[in-house]
Amino acid sequence: MGDFNAKVGEQRMDDVVGPHGLGQKNERGERLVEWAQRNEVIIGNTWFEQPPRRKLTWISPGDGNRNHIDFILIYKRFRNALLISKTLPSADCYSDLVLLMGKIRVKLRKQKKTKPNIRLNLDLLTSDTDLCQKYNLKVKNKFKAFEEIEEVDELRQQLKRSITEAAEEEIPTKERKTK
Repeated sequence: MGDFNAKVGEQRMDDVVGPHGLGQKNERGERLVEWAQRNEVIIGNTWFEQPPRRKLTWISPGDGNRNHIDFILIYKRFRNALLISKTLPSADCYSDLVLLMGKIRVKLRKQKKTKPNIRLNLDLLTSDTDLCQKYNLKVKNKFKAFEEIEEVDELRQQLKRSITEAAEEEIPTKERKTK
């Protein structure tokens, strides 16, 4: 939402300005439309058919001049989330601006649980000689199966998998510190 003091007019423009605008376009309105086109944004309240009193967002206190100068901007990909847009002229808020209301639908999705990163305590390999010997033995046993592999890429994948499996089997994990 924004107080742009721009008039986008009644004429529909591409997918940015809808057919239900009000008044004549001014220079600020042209700049707003150009910005919306560049940023893939639509001017939401021009897409809903409402009586003129539900579109007006500013009423001059002196002469009663009325304009449609405030807009709800929404990304094109969320255009269907904006269900309705209208002004509430009866809202008494002691201002020359009229309350602009938009109703949106929000679909919340459950976040996927990610597997926690397992951190191995590799410091133990340097301090615990027994653990180091067990790990070396496990890796050597897994390397014996590599004699038949001739493809370099397959050999690299098997080597990586063997080292990782041996580490996960023999080396304990680090305790995570909570903040």
